[in-house]
Amino acid sequence: MPTLIHGGRLVAKALKAEGVDCFFTLCGGHIQAIYDGCLDEGIRVVDTRHEQSAAHAADGWARATGKPGVCGVTAGPGVTDAVTALANAQRANVPMICFGGAGPLVFQHMGSLQDMDHLELVKPVTKWAARVTEARRLAEYVAIAFRKATSGVPGPVFLEVPLDVLMEFVDLDQIRIPVNSRTAARPAPDPLFLDRALTLLSEAERPMAIVGSQLRWSRDPLGTLQRFLEKTNIPTFVNGMARGTVDPESPHFLNRCRKDALKKSDCVLIFGTPFDFRLSYGQSRPIYPGTQAGNASKVMMQLTQPVLNPQAKVIQVDLDGDEIGRNREAGVEVGIVGDTGLVLEALTAGVTVSQNWALWSGELRAIEAKKQDKMRAEMESPDDPPNPLRVCAEVDKFVRPGDIVVGDGGDFVATAAYVMRPYGVGTWMDPGPLGTLGVGPGYAMAAKLAHPDKRVILMLGDGSFGLNGMEFEAMARQNIPVVGVIGNDAAWTQILRGQKDLYGAARVVATTLSYTRYDKMVEALGGHGEWVETTAELGPALERAFASGKPALVNVKIGASKFREGSISV
Repeated sequence: MPTLIHGGRLVAKALKAEGVDCFFTLCGGHIQAIYDGCLDEGIRVVDTRHEQSAAHAADGWARATGKPGVCGVTAGPGVTDAVTALANAQRANVPMICFGGAGPLVFQHMGSLQDMDHLELVKPVTKWAARVTEARRLAEYVAIAFRKATSGVPGPVFLEVPLDVLMEFVDLDQIRIPVNSRTAARPAPDPLFLDRALTLLSEAERPMAIVGSQLRWSRDPLGTLQRFLEKTNIPTFVNGMARGTVDPESPHFLNRCRKDALKKSDCVLIFGTPFDFRLSYGQSRPIYPGTQAGNASKVMMQLTQPVLNPQAKVIQVDLDGDEIGRNREAGVEVGIVGDTGLVLEALTAGVTVSQNWALWSGELRAIEAKKQDKMRAEMESPDDPPNPLRVCAEVDKFVRPGDIVVGDGGDFVATAAYVMRPYGVGTWMDPGPLGTLGVGPGYAMAAKLAHPDKRVILMLGDGSFGLNGMEFEAMARQNIPVVGVIGNDAAWTQILRGQKDLYGAARVVATTLSYTRYDKMVEALGGHGEWVETTAELGPALERAFASGKPALVNVKIGASKFREGSISV
């Protein structure tokens, strides 16, 4: 007799074959057949209160595990709600698969419930988007989706699965579920260009490196970078998903003197990091003419100030050959298409270390120490309400090696990025270059499910909490104990600061909030809440939050700080 199973069960079997443990979702009638299949296959279905969070959780799972995360959303508004998360994953190069429900194919373009053209909507924000039209091909399409998401430059994939396709029964004996349908091989550096890079390094007196998010997808991110640092002693700065891969207690840890290094370095190695706004578009001279008067012109000139030494030789490494040299008017001396980890290993093996590099590294460490000393006054300030640097420093005391810090917000999280020092692969999560608010709860849920023995700390702005704060109910109900900390300054401060500078204090609008008791909201949702107004209350409140065993929120009224003065967020 044939073994008949419905399409949702076939999807679940294909997901199980890919090693999927969790399926993130907000329930919808169009995709419930997949839930039924997940129950049979032992895949945990984790539900959220907003589809955006379900898709963010799939993104977060990939960051936490190094493997693609998976989510499913219902048709129409379910898919539109997930678009922001897909766009965020695309810009950050994170592999994830999003299943989108759809009305039955037999009613296509007839006005079925939530009927719309999903593919045209999501194509600009995904690596690949496709519709499955036959139940017997569901497993095949799942395998294709995983291959697309993980090959080359990682990214999000969207699969539309119509209701009748998921509910159709097929004979399992006649279906092949793909195995070994993708490779884990990584692109190694071209030997010719590797030699050119080694030659440039041998001639350099002040080399530096910036290692970005693509390190996350290498085989041994932590070990690879550690071996490079120990042999070369080249001053190295990590950003994006590479944060946390340098031991904060080691002499190689640097996070405050990058601009100083870029201005003085004669050879800059860029690994898996685009020349975008974070590196002043790779320019070595101003690109804004600054001919207009007024604050607006000053802002534009500040945004476009070059950071690279005009005489510096540039070695750029990226999985995407199209990224190499982008925005660089002067181009790059060496461009290597390859995996960051493999290129780092090759450079480590081939480099001849210059003793001058140790002197150069020491010079930068002295600058780093000076800047850290300048921060220390605020990090140790006893003032009330607590200074944001003091809050972040207190929370950092609870971060153990391997614990995960999630940043979801503007000004407060930007401060946390300089003060908090997680250590381990995937231990720092922020949205990345798209700057999406609301990622935090989804990321945190996924991180805790992926690593239940680790503390997951969610650093939030009071503004960003409002986007997906209801996920604390989902965490409480499903026993996902994350500890959130809000830096509550009753404002969208990252925007407010620039608004005041440009237009004056009398014209502040849409950037102020109230000192809202979000902790009470979390208590009402089944979690643990703490309200903090003084520095003396902060440590005990954090202790109680971590000891509660529940999703917890420590809502801290913070004071003013000049630490981020002059920063512009556009």
